[in-house]
Parts: sequence; C-alpha cells; structure tokens
Amino acid sequence: MNSKKPSEYIAISGVVDPDANAAAAYTSDYVDMGKFESAVGIVLAGTLGTSATLDFKLVQASDSSGTGVKDITGKASTQLTQAGTDSDKQASIDVRAEDLDTDNGFNHVALIMTVGTATSDCAAVLLGCNPRHAPASDNDLASVDEIV
Repeated sequence: MNSKKPSEYIAISGVVDPDANAAAAYTSDYVDMGKFESAVGIVLAGTLGTSATLDFKLVQASDSSGTGVKDITGKASTQLTQAGTDSDKQASIDVRAEDLDTDNGFNHVALIMTVGTATSDCAAVLLGCNPRHAPASDNDLASVDEIV
C-alpha cells in the first residue's frame, strides 16, 4: 500500500477565488508545467445569475505573467448556463505537459473562467499533478493556509 499523502502528488497552483463574480473574464495564476506532468482545472458554479453563462478553458503562455497567451486545442468545457439548470455544478479539464506548444516556448498553463450576462457565484482551481520533484505541495500558492 502506498503511504504517501495526496498533497505529495497534487499542488494548489492556481485559483479564481470564490465570490459573487460580475460578468467578466477571470484568469488564475500561471503554472509552470516544467514542474508537473499534468494539471487539472476545475470550475465550481454556485448560483448562476438570471440568464448567466459560465465558460471555462485552459490556456498556455510562455511565462508566469501570461506572455503570448493562447488557447490549448480541445481544452474548453461546454458552457454552463442558468437556463440549462447548471447552477451548483462543476466541470473539469485535464491537460498534460505534452499538450502544450513547447516547441514555440509555451510551458505555462492557466485557467480562464468567464462569467457572462449576470453576476454569479463561482470559483475555479488549477491543480498541478504528478510533480517532477516531490512533494507537490512545494509548489502550492502562497495563499494555501494549511495542509492536514
């Protein structure tokens, strides 16, 4: 039996904090995929506002500040909608380091959560998985307050 803790394999690497978010695009921190074999982005829809939409995708960039940001092919979820009874639902997107355009210097990943039409309760988290050097928690955001 493996006695390692999940925090040795998974880091909280990027977030869009939970809030009543106005209609806008929200970008997480950029994660250096040179530190991880894979990552998973998760969007958490709370109560969506009247006629609201919630879009969610992963993007790539050449550094942690988002230089040259562009979409990663096939890494966008189906739109969540208030009309489609998608309040209080979640979606996730997996990405592997080899999904990035590393030949052109793209080695960072972020998630973009876009709230459309109406303020909505929502959040998102980007988890770095399978670190190249353990423990993964060494790459947690500074805002991670505790690991139990």
